[in-house]
Amino acid sequence: MGSCKLLLPLLLISSLQVFLVASTEFTVGGEGGWGVQKPNKNRDMYNEWASRNRFKVDDTIHFQYQKDSVMVVTSEEYDKCRSSHPLFYSNNGDTVFTLDRPGLFYFISGVAGHCERGERMIIKVLETEETLPPQSANENSTETSHSSPMPCPTSSVAGAAALLAVSFLA
Repeated sequence: MGSCKLLLPLLLISSLQVFLVASTEFTVGGEGGWGVQKPNKNRDMYNEWASRNRFKVDDTIHFQYQKDSVMVVTSEEYDKCRSSHPLFYSNNGDTVFTLDRPGLFYFISGVAGHCERGERMIIKVLETEETLPPQSANENSTETSHSSPMPCPTSSVAGAAALLAVSFLA
């Protein structure tokens, strides 16, 4: 009976971690990919796209492009649209970048003139606390319940397996 009391909370916590650790891959620019916008197009397209998404640590950003490149730079280099020493550089046409920390990431094209024509983007990666839903008033309450404990399943292994299976299917 005592081991059951420890097993169920442990399994619940483990199953919740699946939801918290899951990452998402975002394709920059949608079907249009990463590239210079046509003269009459919106030059802030990539920043508008980024502002419509919620990025968290370990999400990935997928850049698809032809005859171009992508660089991660500092804020100052982003403002100047150039970098001689980028933090990250790729020109393989199919780049996946992992957002490995909370904060701001500055992306620009490494091809001369492309950044000035709108091929740049700032992504804000949220702190872990910012990505969790807010607690309800009931969860903040210090009131304790004195009801009888939930009975342990007759087979704690079967109950654990069912709980684990449900958490992976969700």
